[in-house]
Amino acid sequence: MTESVRNVAVFSLGGTIAMTTDPTTGGVVPALSAHELLAAVPALATSGIGLKVRDFRRLPGASLTFEDLTALSAAIAAELETGDVDGVVITQGTDTIEETAFLLDLYHGHEQPVVVTGAMRNPTLPGADGPANLYAAVLAAADPGLSGADCLVVLGDEVHSARAVRKSHTTSPGAFASPACGPIARIAENRVRMVGGLPRRGPLVGAPDREARVGLYTVTLGDDGALLDVWDGNCDGLVVAAFGVGHVPERLVEGLTKLASRIPVVLASRIGNGPVLSDTYGFPGSEKDLLGRGLISAGDLGPYQARLLLHALLAQGADGATVRETFTTASTR
Repeated sequence: MTESVRNVAVFSLGGTIAMTTDPTTGGVVPALSAHELLAAVPALATSGIGLKVRDFRRLPGASLTFEDLTALSAAIAAELETGDVDGVVITQGTDTIEETAFLLDLYHGHEQPVVVTGAMRNPTLPGADGPANLYAAVLAAADPGLSGADCLVVLGDEVHSARAVRKSHTTSPGAFASPACGPIARIAENRVRMVGGLPRRGPLVGAPDREARVGLYTVTLGDDGALLDVWDGNCDGLVVAAFGVGHVPERLVEGLTKLASRIPVVLASRIGNGPVLSDTYGFPGSEKDLLGRGLISAGDLGPYQARLLLHALLAQGADGATVRETFTTASTR
């Protein structure tokens, strides 16, 4: 092995990248350790990158919790504060990669890159993509050119910002994309090739110190608002995934107005690509009408991201003014 000049810590959470066949059920389940994952990537042995490996969880991506990710964030911070590593890689299931990356970014206050990766094809399938994704993620985490970046997602030899990345297909190996801006870099010939500047980092939120429940309500055609009443008294904050640029049926306006007088209600677009407007449409249930009634604009944050940011703020005890100010700042990146 060549002399190590850069060091990367690898945290394994499970997911498709770490799955093998369960002989009892015939389905695949998370079973491979982080060391076993790395053993499947022989190119790492000659990369000049030293690896510190830690099995953190062995769970499907769908079963990760806020508690898991809060603990992971603390472990990452402790690792980075030692100064012994130049970056971090997290392997996990792709079901929740875009949410994990965004949430970790809210807690990430260090300069070293934090990279999340996974696989769309489990190791039992022809053309399993886990080893290539893991190799690319390690290269990205070790690259000095990505120092100071927000949390990153690396799959298919593309490097995406946590702010922009979306899972866009259920099975394709090329499932991850950044619809609004494209990847910030690509991996080729064993190095990171930047295709744009590093995006400005988003808000930094402190670790949670209390329980918080944040709902997500998706508006649909013919919605009469009856299900909206379920959230009243049962959540500390609510994100509304509205039509288009921030519109809801007129029948929802009264209920949303009442909720916004009691808890933070954030207005996002269910499209997940493009901003909520503020001053274009003026009919009852339009973005201008709803913002005037006290709802908070998510800007260009998608509904899943808006929910994570609202949850992180409320779990730290932020009041309504702080929530509004933070979303305003986050929306102007």
